[in-house]
Amino acid sequence: MELLQTAATEAIKFEGVQGALMLMGIGMFTVFLVLALVIQIGKLLISLVNRFIPEEETTNAATPSETASKIDPVTANVIAKAIHELTNGKGKIESITRL
Repeated sequence: MELLQTAATEAIKFEGVQGALMLMGIGMFTVFLVLALVIQIGKLLISLVNRFIPEEETTNAATPSETASKIDPVTANVIAKAIHELTNGKGKIESITRL
């Protein structure tokens, strides 16, 4: 029994730089395995959610022309002046849509 205990404690001992490097390698490998496991479980979860819970379709989404007509002309003018001031006259507004 004594011989087994001393053999086990001798195998566990890490001495010097070699032991430190081995311990660091084991730790880095363990972290790599855990992160790889987290990534794979995340991918699996995403695929399961996408398969069994479909995305809801929105049928009453406003078209850009409807949204653009709802923006107040005074607000559009203020936005245009702010863009002109910030870009020193180089900016160009193609469309303004409400989020």
